[in-house]
Amino acid sequence: MSAVPQAEEPILIREDRDGICTLTLNRPKQMNLLTSEMIAAIQDALDSIAQDDSVRVVVLAANGKGFCAGHDLKEIRELGDKTKVEALFRRCARMMLSIQQLAQPVIARVQGAAAAAGCQLVAQCDLAVAAEAAKFTTPGVTWGFFCSTPGVAVGRNIHRKHAMEMLLTGDLIDAARALEWGLVNRVVSGERLDEAVAELARKIGAKPRATVAEGKRAFYEQMDLGIERAYEMASRVITASFVNEEGREGMDAFIEKRDPKWKR
Repeated sequence: MSAVPQAEEPILIREDRDGICTLTLNRPKQMNLLTSEMIAAIQDALDSIAQDDSVRVVVLAANGKGFCAGHDLKEIRELGDKTKVEALFRRCARMMLSIQQLAQPVIARVQGAAAAAGCQLVAQCDLAVAAEAAKFTTPGVTWGFFCSTPGVAVGRNIHRKHAMEMLLTGDLIDAARALEWGLVNRVVSGERLDEAVAELARKIGAKPRATVAEGKRAFYEQMDLGIERAYEMASRVITASFVNEEGREGMDAFIEKRDPKWKR
């Protein structure tokens, strides 16, 4: 008798409990990359939550050692065509904007590394709680494609000189530095991460829903005028970065686990 094939686990897990909806990225072996499939799954979940009055707070979490390593360079390399790559970044920008446009506050639960668009995902959430082991980086420049779209969210969270340091060097910053710079709200031990996130979520969830929703909307409206145009521009810039000669060489080097060879 042949074995019954095991169903593949969902790429995104949703759990609702006491008004708190937890969305967990569930591709730990791939460092929860923001593939087209993952972006679509998050977008579908956010669209569903937007219509669900029972949800008071959203927690964005991830399984595995890392939170999110950003976009899948193999997928982008295979897309190749500028129009297809730009479409991918438009879908990602729409998903990021949906987090901000959601009536419910969104808390990032960051247990490990958040790189490139993964760092963008943390920055785009309304709040973030990080474990001491968490690391943050926007390393695209090292590989020939500037992290323009991550820069939209990161640059709206921290001082612009700190943001430019991250974007221009690609260096990792630890959780303590992320807290100092304002990228995250709280840093706790790994053992206390779930407790700290739940405590914050319950505190916010106890507040009046309509007041919170309107307050969130008004806050971003007055702070981030022009964000959609910023994402449109940044999406064009990062698309061009990925499809030009340097971007292709950088992706090949990253995938082949070698240093990139730049033309001088």
